Amino acid sequence: MTITHAPAPAPEVSAELPTEAPEHERVLITHGPRSGLTIIVAVHSTRLGQALGGARLWRYGHWTDALADALRLSQAMTLKNAAAGLARGGGKSVIAIPAGVTLDEARTRDAMLDLGDAVESLGGAYMTAEDVGTSAELMSVVHERTEFVCGLPPEEGGVGEPADATAAGVHASIIATLDHVYGSPEVAGRHFVVAGLGQVGGRLARSLAAAGARLTVTDVADGKRALADELGADWVEPGDAHLVEADVFVPCGLGGVLTPDVARGLRVRAVVGAANNQLASRDVATMLQRRGIVWAPDFVVNAGGVIYLDVAGTPGADQASLDARIAGIGDTVAAVLRSAGANGSTPLEAAELLARDRLDAAR
Repeated sequence: MTITHAPAPAPEVSAELPTEAPEHERVLITHGPRSGLTIIVAVHSTRLGQALGGARLWRYGHWTDALADALRLSQAMTLKNAAAGLARGGGKSVIAIPAGVTLDEARTRDAMLDLGDAVESLGGAYMTAEDVGTSAELMSVVHERTEFVCGLPPEEGGVGEPADATAAGVHASIIATLDHVYGSPEVAGRHFVVAGLGQVGGRLARSLAAAGARLTVTDVADGKRALADELGADWVEPGDAHLVEADVFVPCGLGGVLTPDVARGLRVRAVVGAANNQLASRDVATMLQRRGIVWAPDFVVNAGGVIYLDVAGTPGADQASLDARIAGIGDTVAAVLRSAGANGSTPLEAAELLARDRLDAAR
């Protein structure tokens, strides 16, 4: 497998390190002896159980950007797993591709072996899985070095990638948010702007189109225009997606998309998407609320994948119960939005309270 990102090298993630000391239980930073890449494993919390979170292989301007990303993502996984009612803690691993470097198949494999060694060294505190830039097939390479990995290919006895489940959970969240905002859960006739047509965003665009939605879509990869044509969707340049007048903005790319400038420019009634860490800063949640835009908290909305990985791997798990758990994400979103309205808080605060109540109950 060669890691490339059309149409040009993948955009670099840039993130600021927190000014306060992280509250994480363990943070491992290692130099992969085979790949030469910086590998970071952040275990934020194991209060509810073994930390679970995916492995991200991405391009960063500096290794400290990768560290900041891992710290933020692992903390979000604690909230996500707690809000989803899982007996799992939060963790994340990040492999940083340096600027100007493209990985060939051999070096990618080396990076996965190095990741496996890093995960194994934590003694079971953290379970990894696929995430942005990785896959079920790459997880099978990680599995050569550690048993603490899930989402392996079905032919190897695993449950495969969770993108279908993540998209299904986002769809359920959209229905709940529509009902909250418009008093009707009907998708047909509503206008959605889907920003990011990757594994999850592409699936979500298809499901929305099948339900009769009007779509405007975008992606940093110009080749995704083919999906827009297939679905009869309008195409917009990535930087202009938030300016489209529509019913719902659906961010499904990388995090940090909801900056203050974007929040001021949005022309929608709601934001519901699959992207992790959508808020560039906490004050954006308040900005959106003041503008009358309902934001469904990302760590609640996009929990379908982690629910799938946790539940599908349980002995005796059946598809009906799994589908019900994922559909229940919509119920959780509805409860969060009702709580925020009743208490005069932002949906972010309401969702964090739900997660922290469950964490506190496990003390």
